[in-house]
Amino acid sequence: MSVGEILKAVGDFGRLQKCLVLLSVIPCLSVAFHQFCQLFMVPSVPYHCDTSWIRAVGPNLTEEEQLNLTLPRGADGQFEQCSMYSPVDWDLDSILAYGLNDTQKCSNGWVYPSAQPPSLLTEFDLVCDKKDLNDIAQAIYMAGLLLGSMVFGPLSDRIGRRPVILISVLLQGLFGLGIAFVPHFYVYMAFRCVVGASVSGITMTVLAVLTSHCCFAIGQMILAGLSYGIRNWRLLEIAGSVPIFTFFFFIRSMLHFHMSNTCSVPPCLAFRFVNSFVYYGLSLNVTNFGLDIYLTQLAFGAVEIPARIGCIFTLQRFGRRKTQTVLLVLSGLVCLVITGIPEDQPLATTVLATIGKFAASASFSTSYVYAAELFPTVVRQTGVGLCSMAARVAGILAPLVRLLGQYHRAIPMAIFGSAPVLGGLLCVLLPETRGTELADDTGDSHPPAEVGLGACGVGMWGQ
Repeated sequence: MSVGEILKAVGDFGRLQKCLVLLSVIPCLSVAFHQFCQLFMVPSVPYHCDTSWIRAVGPNLTEEEQLNLTLPRGADGQFEQCSMYSPVDWDLDSILAYGLNDTQKCSNGWVYPSAQPPSLLTEFDLVCDKKDLNDIAQAIYMAGLLLGSMVFGPLSDRIGRRPVILISVLLQGLFGLGIAFVPHFYVYMAFRCVVGASVSGITMTVLAVLTSHCCFAIGQMILAGLSYGIRNWRLLEIAGSVPIFTFFFFIRSMLHFHMSNTCSVPPCLAFRFVNSFVYYGLSLNVTNFGLDIYLTQLAFGAVEIPARIGCIFTLQRFGRRKTQTVLLVLSGLVCLVITGIPEDQPLATTVLATIGKFAASASFSTSYVYAAELFPTVVRQTGVGLCSMAARVAGILAPLVRLLGQYHRAIPMAIFGSAPVLGGLLCVLLPETRGTELADDTGDSHPPAEVGLGACGVGMWGQ
């Protein structure tokens, strides 16, 4: 029995399907939280070396006097953040008379504003030689997404989607909550890797693609509010992780579906890779556009809703291939334009970045529908998992590419812009799937019939 015949027999979108859709998209709220929460856990704060050693010989020194005696100044006249004068065993009068000249790296840690709530930066000293650990942690999280794509795609073909989504939700809840109690940053990164894997397990098994993506956008907006109200990073992690347990116990008894679900694979992998690349290139750069991070994140989340909903109409009217091509090229061109905007124009940069986020988000939703329709039923989940792997590799690279900004601020955006333009042009090599019936096997496809997954991505075969 073909997929089309099954859909005609059971109905495309009945009451049961509506319930399943509602249940399956709820985890996307927490997916959005875990995807971007670290941006708000590493705020930019002033800091300097801890030079309290001088208090032993000058207990009555004011803070300003202490800093003037123990910290060198840079060319801009500000105190150096990553170096200090080497401690000496002189008395205070000798230090005042001769001054200190030899410098060294901070040896006793750093001092942060006393009113600053605990953050990943202040608690684990992600500054100076360890400042790159922030972006490396993002890359490790993306590696977790890759790992999840490798594991959960084939696994859902073997044991079905229901156990996979239950396992993924449970892992996300347990390790997400565990992150709030980690004693070391390396443990934090390991737990984030597992959370990333669970995110792939959820996103690969949801029933309604574009609906879940809208939920994902709402989750980003919720993140902006949560992070604004909860500045303690451990409490923020708890607030974002605990609600998923309620969903787990509810869906465990309500969700009952056990569906197991070669085409133009190279171009398919290409557009999923560059799509993820530009999406996370923009999303993870929210702190560098110059405007308030909370308002920017709110705008980034809000713009995804019309982007996702708009796909429903553009996919039906213009087809998958044209939509994917135009959106990828647009997102890339916007990034390339950003490279030419002066640093003193943060509003223009943010507006362009928001347009790019709109195009990248719409392209992301399109890619989920398109990729699932390109693969035949017998290998659909495995194929989608393969495409997801390509996307996760791009996710790993995105935060690492940001490190190139230390050589020139335009380099990361130039790379994020060039890749989707090239990927969009490669999309012309893919077949159009609008109006064709889903292939059941790797042989020839059936004659045109009903639209495969549907533009709204709803049905038994949604990714």
